[in-house]
Parts: sequence; structure tokens; C-alpha cells
Amino acid sequence: MKKVIFSFALMAFIGFSATESQAQLFGKKKKDETKKESSPKSKYQPYSKVITSDAESDEGLFTFHKVDDKYYFEIPQELLEREILIVSRISGHVKGLNFGGAGMKSRPQQVIRFQKKDNQLLLRSVSYNSVANEEDPIYESVKNNNFEPIVHTFKIEALGKDSSSYVIDVEDFFTSDVPMIGALYDYQRKAFKISTVDKGRSVIVHGKAFPENVEIRHILTYKGSEIPDNQLTGALSIEMNQSMILLPEDPMVPRNYDDRVGYFSIRQLDYSKDSHKADDNRFITRWKLEPSDWEAYNKGELVEPVKPIEYYIDPATPLEWREFIKKGIEDWQPAFEAAGFKNAIVAKDAPTKEEDPDWSPEDIRYSVIRYIATDIQNAQGPHVHDPRTGEILESDILWYHNVMNLLRNWYFIQTAAVNPEAQKVKFEEELMGELIRFVAAHEVGHTLGLPHNMGSSVAYPIDSLRSAKFMETHGVAPSIMDYARFNYVAQPEDEVKNFFPMVGEYDKWAIEYGYRAIPNIDTAEEEESILNGWILEKADDPVYRYGRQQRGVVDHTAQTEDIGDDSMIASALGIKNLKRIAERLIEWSSEEGENYDELSELYGNVVGQYNRYMGHVTGNVGGISEYYKTSNQEGAIYTHASKDKQTRAIAFLNEQLFETPEWLIDAEILGRIESSGITDRIKALQTRTLGSLFSADRVKRVLENEALNGNNAYKATQMMSDLRTGIFSELRTGRSIDTYRRNLQKAFVEQLGDLVNIEDDDIRTTDIPSLSRGNLVTLRAEINRGLARQSDQMSRYHLQDLVSRIDQILDPRG
Repeated sequence: MKKVIFSFALMAFIGFSATESQAQLFGKKKKDETKKESSPKSKYQPYSKVITSDAESDEGLFTFHKVDDKYYFEIPQELLEREILIVSRISGHVKGLNFGGAGMKSRPQQVIRFQKKDNQLLLRSVSYNSVANEEDPIYESVKNNNFEPIVHTFKIEALGKDSSSYVIDVEDFFTSDVPMIGALYDYQRKAFKISTVDKGRSVIVHGKAFPENVEIRHILTYKGSEIPDNQLTGALSIEMNQSMILLPEDPMVPRNYDDRVGYFSIRQLDYSKDSHKADDNRFITRWKLEPSDWEAYNKGELVEPVKPIEYYIDPATPLEWREFIKKGIEDWQPAFEAAGFKNAIVAKDAPTKEEDPDWSPEDIRYSVIRYIATDIQNAQGPHVHDPRTGEILESDILWYHNVMNLLRNWYFIQTAAVNPEAQKVKFEEELMGELIRFVAAHEVGHTLGLPHNMGSSVAYPIDSLRSAKFMETHGVAPSIMDYARFNYVAQPEDEVKNFFPMVGEYDKWAIEYGYRAIPNIDTAEEEESILNGWILEKADDPVYRYGRQQRGVVDHTAQTEDIGDDSMIASALGIKNLKRIAERLIEWSSEEGENYDELSELYGNVVGQYNRYMGHVTGNVGGISEYYKTSNQEGAIYTHASKDKQTRAIAFLNEQLFETPEWLIDAEILGRIESSGITDRIKALQTRTLGSLFSADRVKRVLENEALNGNNAYKATQMMSDLRTGIFSELRTGRSIDTYRRNLQKAFVEQLGDLVNIEDDDIRTTDIPSLSRGNLVTLRAEINRGLARQSDQMSRYHLQDLVSRIDQILDPRG
């Protein structure tokens, strides 16, 4: 049964005359309207006067005209009320504008429609947040309470030659500061001190029409006093590309989202569902794949889809990398075979001008891996989808040139200790090609609808990752969509040869969930029980687990950049390898006649990787795993990290970080890359981790764990005692306290002091200030006893200073 979808109102009132009928506003024509439109009125100019014989015209979805220095759309009547997707991208980027570069979306995709009112075309904004069945009584209320805002009005300049189309001037729309298609967000306007758009320096560059879309390039020039580049000009010019894409007239049957399988998704509030409240629709985003032979497909035979997913390689891509990118695309073919399709995803070279003069990467019919020449070290895989159903319509993967440097650094730092291929600053072409293939496969996964699965890597035990036999046939995680980069736990004696991620068991399962076709289905509800049955078959196997990406780590089993099932064991093995790399870093980074820039960069990456390990371990303290389940599955969704894991995590941090990491303080390296800085670097590593441990959210989770689980929990008092004992071990031994430890101990006192005197009422009424105050009182007594054992003068000054600081914290008025 067809559902009609309406937008949330973004305006309180639209000033139509009282005589305008509601039917006209929602696109229903009056009985005599067609007749009136077929007869040109004197209020319109003659077509030949507006679109002269000198016009440069491009026909497609609607016709784009350039007449001298004026620009027009000619929109057929049949396109009025049709839903059109508009996608705003930055095509001409400015250094420092944002992270992303050319090709980045500047706005979320939006839906528009053109409506005629008198001698104007209205551009209305459409949203799919609220829906109702057009046959339900509530339909009228949903319509009346979700009114579509008017974004722009266009005067009709002329009727088309046969009076079945409308000619409008579009220059003002593309050269004004229209928020829906703008280049800047409010925070950027504030940062760059933007005053206005200068229409005199904002222009349309060109337009191109295709059968299903129209592409417009235009430049917006902003006036600002603190612009990110070329500040002397006072002008910020950004080239924009607007894609206007006709949505399918026959929408695809959507597939419901399930928390247990990771997909990007869309949401709608459905007022027609059989519930006591407006209920959610949530559909996954996916390509429309249909079997070309249903009979064979239903028998379990592999069949080709009616329309495969095709990716073209940007002609700007260096020749040596094209085949590797293609392999990364087609690495997904086995996953689609698990869903019953063969040749479902195909990589192609873009045709030459001689082969197809009309081919363009901007044509919505073609998905392209765009090669972007900027110094950004990244790649990304966005997609354009139908907001009614989640159908993916097109994808342009953005591939930034300097992603190769990022790959070099990752692979070097994580594998060079055991992998001779990685022990140099410039890799062989074959190795770099395979690294590029891995990233291509990951980004293609996003364009197929898959988000990051950070809970995948925990499924493989450390012992498996150290097994040469296991690694011959497996990647470092069951999903290439995890941020599990390379195998950093394998030791030299393990003789592992494969260090790469690959499309794994989870990926194949996720594609099957999203793309296996179910016959004779007309609505998403009809297939729910089938999909649930598929999920339950996999539910008890950890390789099929989906763990969502987190902004702050709560789930210690779904962290970024980690591998294996135990953070402490994995990180200890990783540090062993970092030490091996550091010992030979000068040798492996040296190139005859070159300076030490590579040494500096790689040393920085050693420190960065070490810091990641500290984060992985810290995540276990107060950690709560999240394993999605439905009510017909046994067990809890949320489970606190075990007492043993949390105890081992604090012991690890005391040993590996809070005890000064002397191996990082390598005079041979530091003397070649900097005049000073190692003290601050160590301090930053230690205080960052200490601050994370003392974060209010984490301590509250530790306290709640104790309240729920009693003696089975790792208690907050024990955590503080373990940290205090480790960080202040010199108080018992009388050993002199070095500069690094003195900095750390001061940070410990200051951070506890912040918690004692915190002004946040929510935290002040918890046990956190009491816990912090009690530990400072205990520490003060321990310092006073420890002073008698300390003979080093600077250490004594330091301890006396700490006592004074604690006194001030505990009694600010004293």
C-alpha cells in the first residue's frame, strides 16, 4: 500500500493569498489549469526572446541554457511535484577550510520539488521524517502539520516552445547565500569572521544536464577578515557543485534495520503503524539488486543481477594504482556470492573521450573513485541514497593522494619489527599497491551501506593472530570495516607472513543480510521474521558480531585501532615490537643525502602508536560491553568488564606508562630531530591517560559497577589505591624521583584536586569528590612518611610542594 511522505515545517507561515486553494499548494491541479498553461499569456516573454538563437543549451532531466551572461533552467511540466534530490559538494577547496578537500559534501543531501503558483515556480524543501498512509484518516493531519518550506521563488520568464515547460532565471539562486546549498556552516562563518556573500564575485561556472540529473558548478565568494588562506584578499572563494537528481518514480521495497547487523540507515516517524504512539521506520541503505533469473535464484544458483553495481576509476588516477583499486572493489564479489549473486560488483576503467564523448564522472549513472590531488591523508566512501527507501543511487569514493603516506606509516609502525618488506621509508610498488587495495575495499564497504564495525576484531584470540597458519587464510579481524589496521601482535618467532585485513566472515554475512533477495515481498514488514531467523542462526558466533563506533569509549570490546581479544596482552606485544623498531629507526629511516624529516615523522608515529595502546588498555577500566540482542535471546546486552581485566589494566598502565618509559627517551634519535621536547612529550602521554582514568563518566561507571555487583566488581577505592601506589612507589623505596615522575605526580594531585572542588552539581553530589578527597588525605600522610626516606634534594623539594598543594586543595581558605 503506497505511503505518502511529508516534511517537517521549517517555517511557521507562508504568505499565500486567501484565495489560493490547499489543493493547489500540495500540487493538485485545478480542472482548468492544464488548459490555461497550454495557452501562452502576455505576462510571459516570447521563448525566442529569452532563449535566443545564440543560447548554449544542454538537454537532460531539464534543459540548462546559457544566453550571453544569463543562465536558465527549462523545467518540463511533468517534473512539477516530482521529488528531486539535491546534493551539495565542494568542488573547489581552500586550504584550511575543513578536513576533506574537493568532493566533500557541504550539506546533508536534501529533497526538493518545484511547484507552480501563478507566474512563479516555488522551490519547496521536502523531508521524510513524518509519514502516513494516504488512506488513513490521520493522513490529513500529518499533511497539515508538516508544511514544506519555500526555499526560493523563480519568476517564470517564458513558456517552452510547445508550452509544456517553464523557463526560469537561476542566477540569483546560485550566486546568493542560500543556506540549503551553501558552502559554510555557522561555526566556519564565526571562525573566519564572514560578513556576507559578494554577489559581484559569485558566478555560475557551467551547467551540464544528463538523463537523470543536472549538475551546476558555481563559485560563492565570501567577505571575511580571518579567512583560512590568502588572507590579504579578504575574500574566500569556494567552488560548489550542485547535483539535482530525480528520485525513482517506483520506489524500491525497503529493508528494515536491525541493531545486530551494521548498516547506515534512515529513520521516519510513521503515524500509520499499529501502535499506541507514532512509531519509527528505520531502513538500511543499500543498492537495488534484483536477480535476473528468479527461478534459478530460488533454487540456490548464483545469478547475475539485473543491474550490477559498477565503479569507474577516475582517469586522473596514476596508472600504477588502478589495478589495485579495481582489486579492492572486486574483493567484495565473494560477499555478494554469499547473497546469491555473481558479478554483482564490477570495476571498470573510465572510457576515453574517443570511446564515449558523453561520459562524465558527474553523471549520476556512474559511480566513480575520484582521485584528489591534495595533501590530505585520507579516503572516504560516501553515497547518495533515496530518503524514502534507503536505496543507494550513486557513490563517488574520494581518494586523496597522500593516503599513501598514511598507509606507509601504519604499516611500518605496526609490522616492521617482524616484516622486512616494511623496514624502509619507501615501499616497493607491489606492497604499496596491496595497501591501496585494502583501503579501496574498506571504502567500497561504506558505499555498499556498511558502517565501521569496531566490535569485530575482538573475535580473534591473540594466539590466532600469532599463528602463521591462521593468518594464511584470515585477516586481522572478521570485518574489513573494523579499524583493525595491521597485525602488530605477531612476534619474530611466530613467522607470520600475512599482516593485512581482508573482507571477512562478518562482511559476507552483512552483505547477505542486506542484499539477499526475498521473493514476493511488497513491504518491509513482510520479511521481518525471515531476517530475524537469519540473525538468530549467527547470534552465538562472535565473528558475526556488530559493535558500533563510539565517540568516547564505553564498550572496551569495540575500540578503534585495536586487534585481538585482550587489550593488555595485545598492547604488551605491540610495545615489544615498538621497542624493536625504535632500536633500528635511524637505520631504517635513513636515505643518503636526505635530512632527518622521515626519522622525525616515524618517531612521532612510534609515540602515537604507543599512545593508542594506552588508550586501548584504559578502555577496560569502567568498560561495559554492548552485545545487541532481542527479547527472544538469552543474556544481558550490557556487561561490565571483569574485575580481573580492570585490575590488569591498571597494573599495565603502572608498569608500561606511569613508570617512565625510558625506551622512548633515545638520545640518538632525539639529538637528530629536536632541540627539546621529550619531557613535555612524556608528560602529555601520562597526563592524557591519567585524565582519561579520572574522567567523571568513567569513575561513575566504576562506582555503579560496585553498586550492582558488590565484591565481584573492581571498586573505585581499589582503582585509586592501585594508581596511587604505582605512581608514588618512591615513597616506599626512597628512590630519587626523576623529572618525568615528578611531572606525573603533580598531575595526579592536580587532577584529584579538580574533582574535589568541581563545580558541576551532578558530580558534586556523587561519591567522586569524596573518593578524591580521601585519596589526597591518604597521599599527604604517605608523603610525609616518605620524606624521611628521600635523600635527593630535588625530590624533597617536590614532595614538600605536593604537601602544600594538597593542603591548599583540601582547605582553600587555610
